[in-house]
Amino acid sequence: MTEKDVSGASAAEPKATGYSWYVLSVLVIVYILNFIDRQIISILAVDIKADLGLTDSQMGFLGGAAFAVFYALFGIPLGRLADNWSRVKLLSIGLTLWSAMTAFSGLAYDRLTLTLARMGVGVGEATASPTAYSLISDYFPKRQKATALAIYSSGLYLGGGVSLFIGALIVQTWNAAYPGGGPLGLVGWQAAFLAVGVPGILLALWVASLREPVRGAMDGTPAKSSPTPFREFGRDLSMIVPPFTLYGAWKRGPAALAINIGAAAGFAGFAWWMIELTGNIPQWSAVAFGYYAVFSWASTLRANDPATFRLIWGTPAFICTTLGYGLVSLAAYALAFWSAPYAEVVLGLPKQELASILGANGALSGFVGVIIGGRVADALRARNPAGRIWMIIFGVVAPIIPIWIGYTTENAVLFYTMNFLAGLFGAAALGAAAATTQDLVLPEMRGTATAAFFLGTTLVGLSFGPYMVGQISDLTGTMVDGAYVGNLRIGILSLIGVAPIALILLFYAYRALPHAEATLVERARAAREGA
Repeated sequence: MTEKDVSGASAAEPKATGYSWYVLSVLVIVYILNFIDRQIISILAVDIKADLGLTDSQMGFLGGAAFAVFYALFGIPLGRLADNWSRVKLLSIGLTLWSAMTAFSGLAYDRLTLTLARMGVGVGEATASPTAYSLISDYFPKRQKATALAIYSSGLYLGGGVSLFIGALIVQTWNAAYPGGGPLGLVGWQAAFLAVGVPGILLALWVASLREPVRGAMDGTPAKSSPTPFREFGRDLSMIVPPFTLYGAWKRGPAALAINIGAAAGFAGFAWWMIELTGNIPQWSAVAFGYYAVFSWASTLRANDPATFRLIWGTPAFICTTLGYGLVSLAAYALAFWSAPYAEVVLGLPKQELASILGANGALSGFVGVIIGGRVADALRARNPAGRIWMIIFGVVAPIIPIWIGYTTENAVLFYTMNFLAGLFGAAALGAAAATTQDLVLPEMRGTATAAFFLGTTLVGLSFGPYMVGQISDLTGTMVDGAYVGNLRIGILSLIGVAPIALILLFYAYRALPHAEATLVERARAAREGA
């Protein structure tokens, strides 16, 4: 190759521009607020639990499935809408909604009203990552994708960390100023929700000013949006909301209807069995509803868009990567929710101190871990198409010892240190997992693929992580001074048990990924022709 050829190839190679990095910085700020609104309930958990008379498993439901199921389900049609409509407009609308519902959480007066508010936050936040992932993929070339996604994902840890500090500060300041309740009778935890919800409505105006990039241009395959995006959105939405799911199945034929009814009965039976075992009706009702809705959506996608179905649900490498990382996120979400209540209740640490230290820990460990993990994952990918999977495996194995040491010690310094390391190691997997799933689909399918990926991190990770810890805590608790107290230590240590399952899934993904990525176009074409 001559010098001229090299120069021409370099000039033709797509590059991220200064505006690309500007857009990424705005998206990071949005994601920080996203996780402040989502995670602030953690530092408020002890106050909410006492004020509303809740158990650990009920708090786990509020911190998990109450949000996660609706986040995951609405992520499906909203992910498709992100593939077919303006991602900038969609993100602006979603940001306004979840910020308003966070503020509404501050007006909640019982478990039901707080549950409804958390559901609303989940619906609004479902717009964030499908739009952001798709935008980033169109603003950054493939060689920088994991790094860009890792930088975006740092907002998760920065927001989660800041939420602890802000929440504790507002609660203590408000309760000191208004010991018996302030205006409208609001107490500290309610004021905290209001204070973090309102600013997001203003941020939505900034997001609306961003430019919409050409879809797929960075990969050299420009794709057009659908001329009827809202018709498709309405159709997708109707396919996940019973009883419209039955109508959709009936339109596909008697066999499809019978399968759908059988699936509904199976999920209902599973929920009934788990309710009998645990007594937690909201948790298992929400989970059964969520999984049935996902089944109905996947069935519809298979009938209406066989190529997208084939590259997502019909690709074992995609499924195993998503579920494997979903189990990493199960532990991460559980620790993010329960570490502050654990330190406050079990170790007896002051709320403001633990919030400041755990908040800084979470922000720093997550930020450093996800950035380094993304860079290392890109380097591993350059050597091996499946190289990024090793970084996800690292995220499974490396946190085990820090979790064990951190949640068996009585020493506060050692607890903080081990919590930092567990967060650092777990965060390293996120950029690798996200980039891997994006590479396993075609550009016009990325919003839908992101929604499917987040099904793993929500319906597996967030739905079960906080709840599992809370349920096991309730089951292993003891009577103290005439009151039943859960055992959060055993609940948190139980997270180690998911590691072997995650490893089996990820080792399979490692073997299957190179062939899956190399045959993307052929398999999509075969699926379309077969339809």
